[in-house]
Amino acid sequence: MSTPVPDQPSFIARCLGRTRAVLPITFFIGGFAWDAITIGKKVAILDMVIFAIYLLMAAILMYQLAEPSASARRVRERLLGWQWIQNRVSSWPVHDWPYWILQFLFGSVLSALFILYFKSSSYGLAWVLTLVLGALLVANEFMESEYRRLSLCWSMFGLCSILWCNFAFPFLFGSVHAVWFYLSTLLGAAITYVLYKRAPSHAGRIWPVWVIAALLMVAYRADMIPPVPLVKQAVVVAYDLEKSPEGYWMTVEKSPWWNFWRVDTDHLRLAPGQRLVCFSSVFAPQGLHTKLVHDWQKKVAGRWVSVSTAGFSLVGGRDNGYRGYTYKSNVTAGEWRVKIQTATRQTIAVSTFEVSVGTQSDSDHRVRIRY
Repeated sequence: MSTPVPDQPSFIARCLGRTRAVLPITFFIGGFAWDAITIGKKVAILDMVIFAIYLLMAAILMYQLAEPSASARRVRERLLGWQWIQNRVSSWPVHDWPYWILQFLFGSVLSALFILYFKSSSYGLAWVLTLVLGALLVANEFMESEYRRLSLCWSMFGLCSILWCNFAFPFLFGSVHAVWFYLSTLLGAAITYVLYKRAPSHAGRIWPVWVIAALLMVAYRADMIPPVPLVKQAVVVAYDLEKSPEGYWMTVEKSPWWNFWRVDTDHLRLAPGQRLVCFSSVFAPQGLHTKLVHDWQKKVAGRWVSVSTAGFSLVGGRDNGYRGYTYKSNVTAGEWRVKIQTATRQTIAVSTFEVSVGTQSDSDHRVRIRY
């Protein structure tokens, strides 16, 4: 009597079984690198459309998973033909695939949002939200089993929807006024709430979405969130500025040789009565109009005190950013900074430098640069 020979796994099953442990980190690194390359230096309308499609796919999948009766089976059979996959990759349980797709969708949106906020954040407080997004992006790779708790799904969907609306409203209304941030935050939370209420069953909790919305509005009020989609391209504090057909020429203090990664330095040496100029280049999408303000501040007794402010209008659409500059006379010795802000005083960038008066540097310590 012969002993039955167990079925041998298919070649595909063997290959995927060997690589299953490294696939998540491979997809994470590859997807992050792809987003970093393709998104570029600015936010494009195509990016917003792609993110919207991801969120729509996640909404459809969550709606199906929220139904208590045979939801996983219907998702498998109607959307992706899971049985065909299961027959060939028997080592991967098909009931996990809907949650893997959700993990992929939320990871993709978080990856892109992290890159966009990273490019928009150029000062201390703004890095807080960027670091939170980065932490969520990494944690998402280890939360596969947690997606079965729909509370996490609603929270992730609510966060991504809110941040997407924060980017989309300036495109739609051509403004970065604070009112659009608050309205877009409420809209993103409301979309999630409506989806939750219309789902076949109210599985999971929805209240964390409202907490997330409230925390984001408080953070925006505290100037911890940059006025997206404005992106700093360059900020230079120089001795002088000259406009030419080739661009803007500026004279800056030459950086020491050990700071090989930059041309200028943050220590400026002035003659008595000499003035400084602050040049800034900020990207804004096509159709956006706003006003930028250069707030010149000096540190006095450990506190930053505003000395003078000057502003100019910004018109979006220029690939290399909209360029503007302001001058400051009667600069005294000490620590200074210039905050580049919107008309509602949301900070885009901060340039900090130190001034010495009476020790003007010679030409060997200066260099001409062009933007």
